[in-house]
Amino acid sequence: MKRSTDTILTTHTGSLPRPPELTRVLEKRDRGLDVEEELAQQTRTATAAIVKQQLQAGIAVVNDGEASKIGYSTYVKDRLEGFGGEGGSPAPSPDLEEFPEYVRSVSQPQAAATPACIGPVAYGDLDPVRSDIANLREATADTDCADAFMTAASPGVISIFLENQHYPSHEEYIWALAEAMKTEYDAIHRGGFVLQLDCPDLAAARHRFGEDLGEFRRRISLHIEALNHATRDVPSDDMRLHLCWGNYEGPHTRDVPLSDIVDLIMRARPAAISFEAANPRHAHEWTVFEEVEVPQDKVLIPGVLDSTTNYVEHPELVGQRIARYANLVGRENVLAGSDCGFATFAARPTVHPTVVWAKLRALADGARLASERL
Repeated sequence: MKRSTDTILTTHTGSLPRPPELTRVLEKRDRGLDVEEELAQQTRTATAAIVKQQLQAGIAVVNDGEASKIGYSTYVKDRLEGFGGEGGSPAPSPDLEEFPEYVRSVSQPQAAATPACIGPVAYGDLDPVRSDIANLREATADTDCADAFMTAASPGVISIFLENQHYPSHEEYIWALAEAMKTEYDAIHRGGFVLQLDCPDLAAARHRFGEDLGEFRRRISLHIEALNHATRDVPSDDMRLHLCWGNYEGPHTRDVPLSDIVDLIMRARPAAISFEAANPRHAHEWTVFEEVEVPQDKVLIPGVLDSTTNYVEHPELVGQRIARYANLVGRENVLAGSDCGFATFAARPTVHPTVVWAKLRALADGARLASERL
């Protein structure tokens, strides 16, 4: 994994707007239609275009925009064995229940039904991840990108979206998912890309399940232990972890403070930690790192762009946000990122695609300002 030794490197969290024609094909496959040949062609074309757009915007550490995935977590239902039927929908977040009038005033798209775990979990065909690797390798060949990464769902976030109806306990389900997903994690590493583990379960699950802090810390300790086991054959410096409180515009009044979990997060094997640091609920938490000593082998990827609004951040603000972290932990230990993905579910982007690319250009401009001043 490249570090910001000369200039502040820019990146993002993973998902980017897919072309409309690709989204339509992804939705068809999600409904069970046989569109594999068309999807393969559309994904290859889209990956090349998405990488090109990132580089044109000034992003240094790029990815495939999660082009082949209908959703950052639910895509695994097409790769893992042991899933079928229909799982229950997650309970509404308590922060939304506090503001029922707000919820009624906002159009809430109905979430697509997801299967449940109904049998032993195992990794199936590796061809989809091999195709993703080949597409990203082709798209980044002969470019000047500083580095490239590929995302994968963590065992914990899979457990949130794909209900367990088979294993006797949550703990057994998590360990089964960890063993299965190791196959994908290892494949991405062998493919030559930085592996990003998407882990909203390590923060967002607190308000989703309404657990007290002690109970929640025990839950995420289990998830981190399983994640560390699943990535045991991938060097720490070749991994990054994304921490998230839920990529939605809403009150977020029940979000667990970063200070209450940061000690556990630092125990995870990935060297880089990507986290929300731009939205109004978490922008103040840069001060946590005035008190917390970041291990020397860790890299921070603070979100300096909000991923839920169509505001385009001013480069001066972006530069100021970057400088706060660089002054605390050193420039070489900071990459500039986004709070979360811009299209975590392909068919339901929060930010308009044209605005996404303007935001990423502002990120690159702000990083240049910060680099000059640092």
